[in-house]
Amino acid sequence: MPSSNAKFHRNHRGGQEAGRRELVSRSLQSAQHCLEDQDFGTAYAHYLLVLNLAPELKTSVKETFQFTLFKWAEELDSLARIQDLFNCYEQALELYPNDEVICNSMGEHLFRMGFRDEAAGYFHKAVKLNPDFADAKENFYRVANWLVERWHFIMLNDAKRNLTYLKAIENAVRSGCKSVLDIGTGTGILSMFAKEAGASYVYACELSKTMYELACDVVAANNMEREIKLLHLKSLDIEIPKHIPERVSLVVTETVDAGLFGEGIVESLIHAWEHLLLQPEPKNQDDSTGDYGRVIPASATIFGMAVECKEIRRHHRVGTEEVAGVRLSNSVQFFSPTYASAGSEETVEPYTTEKLSHIPGGYVPLTEPCQVMTVDFNNLQDLKSLAARKPWKLSLLVTEGGILDAVVVWFVLQLDDEHALSTSPSEETCWEQAVYPVQGLLDYSVKTGDAVMMEVCCQDCYLKIQKISSLTSGCGMDFSDRDDTLSLGSEAELCHALAGLQTTSRQDGSGQICVLESTEIALLNNVPYHECFKAAMSKVLLSLNPSKDLQSMDVDGHSSGMNLQESQNKSSLVVAPDTLYILDVSEGFSILPVIAGKLGPVRAYSSIEKEQHQAALSVISEANHFPKETLEFWLSHLEDENVVLQRPKSDKLWSIIILDVIETSGLIQQEVMEKAAISRCLLDSGGKIFPQYVLVYGMLVESECLLLESAVQGTEPTLGFNIAPFINQFKVPVRVYLDLSTLPCIPLSKPAELLRLDLMNPLMNSSSREVKVQICKSGQVTAVPFWYHIHLDEDHSLNTSDEFSHWKQAAVVLDEPIQVQVGDELVLDVQHHKSSISITVKQ
Repeated sequence: MPSSNAKFHRNHRGGQEAGRRELVSRSLQSAQHCLEDQDFGTAYAHYLLVLNLAPELKTSVKETFQFTLFKWAEELDSLARIQDLFNCYEQALELYPNDEVICNSMGEHLFRMGFRDEAAGYFHKAVKLNPDFADAKENFYRVANWLVERWHFIMLNDAKRNLTYLKAIENAVRSGCKSVLDIGTGTGILSMFAKEAGASYVYACELSKTMYELACDVVAANNMEREIKLLHLKSLDIEIPKHIPERVSLVVTETVDAGLFGEGIVESLIHAWEHLLLQPEPKNQDDSTGDYGRVIPASATIFGMAVECKEIRRHHRVGTEEVAGVRLSNSVQFFSPTYASAGSEETVEPYTTEKLSHIPGGYVPLTEPCQVMTVDFNNLQDLKSLAARKPWKLSLLVTEGGILDAVVVWFVLQLDDEHALSTSPSEETCWEQAVYPVQGLLDYSVKTGDAVMMEVCCQDCYLKIQKISSLTSGCGMDFSDRDDTLSLGSEAELCHALAGLQTTSRQDGSGQICVLESTEIALLNNVPYHECFKAAMSKVLLSLNPSKDLQSMDVDGHSSGMNLQESQNKSSLVVAPDTLYILDVSEGFSILPVIAGKLGPVRAYSSIEKEQHQAALSVISEANHFPKETLEFWLSHLEDENVVLQRPKSDKLWSIIILDVIETSGLIQQEVMEKAAISRCLLDSGGKIFPQYVLVYGMLVESECLLLESAVQGTEPTLGFNIAPFINQFKVPVRVYLDLSTLPCIPLSKPAELLRLDLMNPLMNSSSREVKVQICKSGQVTAVPFWYHIHLDEDHSLNTSDEFSHWKQAAVVLDEPIQVQVGDELVLDVQHHKSSISITVKQ
């Protein structure tokens, strides 16, 4: 009987195995049929069954499974079935937990949906699994800039700032503050200062998941994980006794931005005084006993001054009425987002930031520095009154005539009675200054003795300076709330002068309002850019349609014998069959289609997306007397906005396609070579892509500044604490938004051509190249800044590093500096992958 049972079980197992193999085989066949029919969801389900039944097939079906997963994920994404999409990836990662390709793809979906912390985790894991996986590296570098902002490196390398905070915390702890809460701990450095100073209990909170995990690693590496309690929370969500057992005697924080209040310090400290801190020490009671609460920093004083600065001006005010023959209509008023924030119901940062000591072209102070306001962080009523306080007026006496471009603001952070940090532009500091550009005036000129008037308030966690205008001596003017006006210089003299001042007129605001990014305004001000495109487009159009009317059109857009309207009307009658089609798919606000429309019988298509921008471009088109059909908005013609590069009509091709090749950050646009490949298929005979090719130039430099901005330099700047290895995981090899004209550096070589990207002739391209560079000055090579010469054709090119450029530059920062002598020769191994350029320097 036992032997017959054993035989039965063997037969049963054998039958099960045969059935499993049969089911696996059939499922594989079904999956293949589904792939042929592009039924990716069903194919994915079959592969899941196969891999669960036959794990031994993981290696052989891996590539096909990945393909199926990615196709099915794209479909789920387009159907907005987000939960199903993530479920698929989780199932895939259970089967292939160490697959860098699946990790990277999961990260891409997360990043597109706004989950940057989570995306970074998957990109980081993919890079760890395969350090040579170029896609994952590029993705991780891009997301690292979001998650660990570059100022973390600069501040941690600022030994003076770190030491000043350390001394203030030591003073507080030694004077009796034994329990400490660090709000917005970042890497945890202030918490570790408190613990080393002798605090009995230290708590720290951090909202960012990435920074919280980084702080956990840092604290553990410094053997303080049992001494410091880290909370992944916003301070406003901390409760007693749920998160900390009782009120603390000291709050330390550096949740301040260039405008002081922009990171929410006021709101967080109001909450801390009401719910987390002991009561403050009563004033004027030197002999008081007991435990009291206090805050580091104790207070702050904000200063401001008016300045003239060409660089700020060209990024926030359109300074020309005509661009390459196109008149910018008075019916359109262009503003940057900082101006728009004044009347916006949305919370928009009301200032931009600049390091004035490094700004191209420098700046000229038009007034003396003036105290704007003070705030006592140890006074709850003072903090509460900030948001409730009505806007007040501030006047600055002009001491130097010039052009009123901005009001610049900085502050002095008083940590305690002995220690302070200043963010003044005259100080060597890691901080930038807050810049409030002046916009909307009819006249920006001021002269000595005039006054710059403004309104100041604290709203939506921001210091707002708005309604900036200048007042000149002349006619009498009554100020009904003169008592609220703060003055600068000699108060008595200024008040006397104000009686006879008259304000400059503001634009009436009746025209079309168009809000552009500051880089878009700088582009409109870039005259050589538009003139270059105009000349290159004229050359192509003349070669494709050498009609008399087109030939008679000069480069200023005026025909020799008739006005533009007559010329184009005639063209539409006579040369209609030869109408040429131009597509501009450059990003942002571009007037190139309107410039093209002035060059002859063309149909120009703009890929502008925002309705406000389309309306402004239409007004400009009408002001230049264009027939309505000359300018069209391309996206309104597309069924699928994701497929922008298509034929203009079923029987037509493009004469010119304008691509955006370089980001304003100084990097190459993503997928530009793929877009160029599609564009070449859509060009008419003799048609051109603009630009036709791009040359990348670079040079070797020594720059301590770039080192400090890219990675924490050992333990010395962090006062012995081991932080560098952890935060440096998020360093990126390429620094962007640089300006070579003001970058503190020593050139060690002459500029050299590094790479060619040819959009018209792909056979001219190479994804890698070795370049020999001769050293012309001894020193340490720390970085390779690079920029571009953008060739529209052989005769017309643009340099992204010139003074009119709206583009910034970028630089590859070396992991280790290389010592060089005059006459040495280094070899640069230049690699181009998608939008990334990597440069390895070899001796």
